[in-house]
Amino acid sequence: MASSQNARMTLDRDFVVGRADPRIYGSFIEHIGRAVYGGIFEPGHPTADADGFRKDVIDLVRELGVPFIRYPGGNFVSGYDWLDGVGPVATRPRKKDLAWKVVEPNTVGVNEFVRWAGKAGAEVNMSVNLGTRGPDEARALVEYCNHPVGTHWSDLRASHGIQEPHRIRTWCLGNEMDGPWQICHKTAEEYGRAAAEAAKVMKWTDPGIELVACGSSFPGMPTYPQWESTVLEHVYEHVEYVSLHCYYGNPENDSANFLAKSLAMDEQIRTVIAACDLAKAKKRSKKTLHLSFDEWNVWFHSHEADRKVEPWSIAPPILEDIYTFEDAVMVGCLMITLLRHADRVKIACLAQLVNAIAPIMTKTGGPAWRQATFYPFLHASRFGRGTVLAAAIDSPRYDTRDFSAVPALEATAVLDEERGGLTVFAVNRSPKDSLALSAELRGFGKLSVAEHLVLSSSDLKAVNGPGSEKVKPQASGGAKLDGGKLTAQLAAPSWNVIRLAPA
Repeated sequence: MASSQNARMTLDRDFVVGRADPRIYGSFIEHIGRAVYGGIFEPGHPTADADGFRKDVIDLVRELGVPFIRYPGGNFVSGYDWLDGVGPVATRPRKKDLAWKVVEPNTVGVNEFVRWAGKAGAEVNMSVNLGTRGPDEARALVEYCNHPVGTHWSDLRASHGIQEPHRIRTWCLGNEMDGPWQICHKTAEEYGRAAAEAAKVMKWTDPGIELVACGSSFPGMPTYPQWESTVLEHVYEHVEYVSLHCYYGNPENDSANFLAKSLAMDEQIRTVIAACDLAKAKKRSKKTLHLSFDEWNVWFHSHEADRKVEPWSIAPPILEDIYTFEDAVMVGCLMITLLRHADRVKIACLAQLVNAIAPIMTKTGGPAWRQATFYPFLHASRFGRGTVLAAAIDSPRYDTRDFSAVPALEATAVLDEERGGLTVFAVNRSPKDSLALSAELRGFGKLSVAEHLVLSSSDLKAVNGPGSEKVKPQASGGAKLDGGKLTAQLAAPSWNVIRLAPA
C-alpha cells in the first residue's frame, strides 16, 4: 500500500548557484535515422514550406523554446566532408555514412540547416570533423560560415547564394574521439594535439568564436577521466568548454534504480569539473573552463530494433525510442541536475530533437506529436530562465542495486529577477511513496502560488502517440503558500513545477 513521507527544502534569495545559461536548454540534430530526412525536412509533406521544412515540427521546436542546436554530429561528423553538403543540390554526391551504415544524400547541408535553425528560433552549434579531416578543413568551414565576402571560402558561400555570413559562435572540436566506434578515433595525446592545432587556426580565422573540446564519450570508458586531464594539457588555453556525454537506460525494468541514475550524472559533472580545475592549477591559469553536456538523454528502448535495420538505405527508422512516463520523470531528474550545476554547466544538448531518441516524433506524410519527455524539458526551458538557487534539502532516502542513500526528492529553484517570480522544480522519484513537501522561503517578499503543474500517471509505462496524449501535465497540484512556507503533496513518482508570483 502506498504511504506518504515528509521532505523539507529551504530556499534563500541570497544563496545562489549561478545564472542559468539559456543554452542549457539546447538540443542536437545529427544526420542519423529520420532526424533530418523525414524529421525536420520532408518536401511534399502537407505542412512543408518552400524550403521543404515541416512547419509542424518547427512549431513544436519553437514551443520547446530550444535556443541552441548542435549539428551535424555526433558520430556522423567524423566521416563528413562539409563540402558535400553545399552548392547546387543536384550535383551533391550520395555517400556511404560509415558511422550509421546508411546512404547520405547530402540534400541538407550547412546552409540549409542554418536556414532551418533560424526558422526554429535557434542558434547553431557547429561540429567539425577531426576524424577523417583536420585543422585545414575546420578553418575553411569557419571562413565559409563566418567571414564577410572577399576571401576564397567566403566567396564560395556567396556563390551558393548566401551573401551575409552565418556568424556561428560556438564550435565543437570533433566528437567522441576516445571511442573505438569513432571513425579515426585517437588517443588523448593524438586528439589533444589535433584539437589544439585546429583551435588555433579556427580562432585565427575568426577570433570571436568559442570552442568545445571532446571529453570522454561516457564515464565507463577505460580512459576516463585521464582522457580529460591529458587533452586539457594541450587545449586548455585554446577552448572555453569541455564536453560530457552520457545516456541512461532501464533495460532491467528496475524503476527505483533507473530513477536514481541522475546521481551518476551529478558525479560525472563533479569529476570533470575537478579535471578542469586541476588543469587550471597546473597551468597557473586565470581562466575557468566551463562544461558542455552536449549529449544527454534516456536511450535504451530501440536497441533491438536498430539491429534489424537493413544497411545502406536512406533515413531508416533508427534510435526511435518511444518514451514512457517513467522516462519523462528521469528526464526531469536530469534537467534538475544540470540546473544545480549552472555555475559551470553552460551548455547542454538533449540528444536528440526529432525522431531519433527525441521529444518530438513524426510520421512520414502524417502528424508530429509530443513524446512524454517533451514536457519536463518544455517546463524547464520555459520557466527555468534566471538565477538558480542553492536549495538545502532534507529528504527520505533509499538504496537501490547501484546506488545508496538515494534522496526521494530531487529539486531546485530558479529566481526570475526581472519579474520577481520563483519556480520550484521537484521530482518525487520514489516509485511507491508520495512526499509531503514543506519549503521555507527566505527573502523573497510576498509571493503567491500562480500554478502547480504535475506530470503523473498510475502507469509507469504510459506513452504518447499520434492523436493520443496519455502523458500530459495537469495544473492540479494544489501547492499552498502561507507565511513564507510552501507546502505541496508530490505523487509517487511525479514531475512538479510550482510557480510563485509576486503577490
